[in-house]
Amino acid sequence: MEVWADMACAWAYIGKRRLEQARLGEDVEIVWRPYVIDPMAPVPSEPLEEELRDQVAEGALRALHPAPTSAPALVSAPAGDRSGDGGRGATWRANTFDAHRVVALAYGRGGAALQDAVVERILRAHFVEGSDIGDRATLAALAAEAGLDGMAEALDRGDGADEVRSWLLRGKAEGIATSPTFVVGDTAVPGAQPPEVLADLVRHAVPRRELPDEVRWLRQAETLLDARDPLGALRTLRPLLADHGDDPAVRLLAARAYFGSAQLGRAKETLESLLERTPGDHYARFLLGRTLERANRHPEALPHLRLAAAMSPEPDYVDALDRVENRLADRLTV
Repeated sequence: MEVWADMACAWAYIGKRRLEQARLGEDVEIVWRPYVIDPMAPVPSEPLEEELRDQVAEGALRALHPAPTSAPALVSAPAGDRSGDGGRGATWRANTFDAHRVVALAYGRGGAALQDAVVERILRAHFVEGSDIGDRATLAALAAEAGLDGMAEALDRGDGADEVRSWLLRGKAEGIATSPTFVVGDTAVPGAQPPEVLADLVRHAVPRRELPDEVRWLRQAETLLDARDPLGALRTLRPLLADHGDDPAVRLLAARAYFGSAQLGRAKETLESLLERTPGDHYARFLLGRTLERANRHPEALPHLRLAAAMSPEPDYVDALDRVENRLADRLTV
């Protein structure tokens, strides 16, 4: 089971407690994957403001993690110092990217058991002790308490950063949109579900059909482009461009990503190279015309758009051709 969750999400902590209550069987491995609720969270962390607190989550978390009636809230409490003094609740708006790196490194170094211990320690530190889990020294100390040493040096070296970025892109491509989301095979259940729902997920999930990495990367890049994340698509395409850079499908996806991210020079170069080999590719011809139009090179764009519209008179092709022809006509009139 994959649990896609943010370490600063109260519902992730609630979901973890409910997951522990579910009867999943000893053969079920639980792996935590990164999800970021607040990508604009600052570095260093800032005190958690009142409007960012979730009183509904606070009540649910208190029910699963009872505290003395005199203790402060478990999810929200007045901001305190970075060290936290126990029982404070979440007090920091923290960027969780480094926390996700520590969680990913825990799995790589010690498997699911060590990762679970690290996740538990980070969540408790944030939601019960009021610690700043955006602070690297704090994270290193928490990881060491859970049995994972060497995190101060690992974080400074950048260990785990590429892995977390790759998983974040994969989650986005697979439609992960809630923290937590529980995934088994090809079945996903969003939200901090009751234990019986999680147990049913394991019993009834459809096994995932494993695909070669090349196919998975290609599909992920296509999905990210459809989601208007061209830079994420380019990051996904890196291994394909390195090993299969001459493949027309890979090159066309890269050209689309270059165009979408306004890297017009690279888009033009890639499309021209592609059209040398496949001059009848009407979409590549259209995209080259659009690239030149976007670069304000309308006379150069015109023949490509005319060819594309002649080969396949699709509405987008005809609209782009009319737009460029009108622009050139206006210039002649002036």
